[in-house]
Amino acid sequence: MKKLALLVTALMLFSPAAHADEDFDIWLREFAQEAVDKGISVPTVEQALSGVRPIEQVLRLDRKQPESTITFNQYRQNVVTPTRVKKGKELYNKNRALLDRISNESGVPPQYIIALWGIETSYGENTGNFNVIPALATLAYDGRRSGYFKGELINALKILDQGHITLAGMKGSWAGAMGQNQFMPSSFLSYSADGDGDGKRDIWNNLPDVFASSARYLNEGGWRPDQKWGREVSLPTSIPESFTGIENSRFVSEWKEMGVFLASGQPIPVTERTKASIILPDGPDGPAFLVYDNYRVIMKWNKSLYFATSVGLLADRIAQ
Repeated sequence: MKKLALLVTALMLFSPAAHADEDFDIWLREFAQEAVDKGISVPTVEQALSGVRPIEQVLRLDRKQPESTITFNQYRQNVVTPTRVKKGKELYNKNRALLDRISNESGVPPQYIIALWGIETSYGENTGNFNVIPALATLAYDGRRSGYFKGELINALKILDQGHITLAGMKGSWAGAMGQNQFMPSSFLSYSADGDGDGKRDIWNNLPDVFASSARYLNEGGWRPDQKWGREVSLPTSIPESFTGIENSRFVSEWKEMGVFLASGQPIPVTERTKASIILPDGPDGPAFLVYDNYRVIMKWNKSLYFATSVGLLADRIAQ
């Protein structure tokens, strides 16, 4: 594949910043060869990597240390807004036939598909404007998790090679999360679905594919159609904080015997042999939630108590 390496080099020579980072040029040539060795076609590699340069904004965002100063209640107020609930209900009704079909096939209720769509990209309005290939190349070369992002870059090239999206259309976040449900390339390859039978899996522009892909992710993550995600509850002072946390689960009947009630004051509905955990996203002075296995499935999507709880709360509001 000497021809490939020479061509990539020649193409980069026409870039105004061709000599800005010779180490990156060397890395990119070696990566191009590796991509071809892993089965990606030469035309795809040539087109996708031609002129790619590191993106400084991506590096700044990657190196910025997030501040964990926002509380769950603040996060919930920002995410589960009346406007988002209202629009979610409207889109649920507008796409009811499609959502019902996908729900029947996957076992995932429509409100969760809509809620994930709403929280991830405000129902497709904010999907990210970064070109995915250069963003991932930047992080693969000089990121905190270069090995991870190198694998995601290979996966992104596979997606292009399979013809699911054009290079120009492959947009996403600065970290490479793509489309209306913000799948990383590995998640796309594992879980994206063709929701309308056109032979492509387009999570950028095609709603049937967006919905079917989200449903497939949850379904293959172990979604249980007979369960909710969880419920807000009221805890007695006798329950020690050490009993709480997603890693601590007990039968719902045990929680009930210990004096746990719904936040409304009503008894907890008990399903025989069902286990649940109590989570405290804001600590012992904040709200408490009794969460089931489906909550853990949502956390496979995003390992954040704030995110998973808000998805469940938004889904409940949309379904009301």
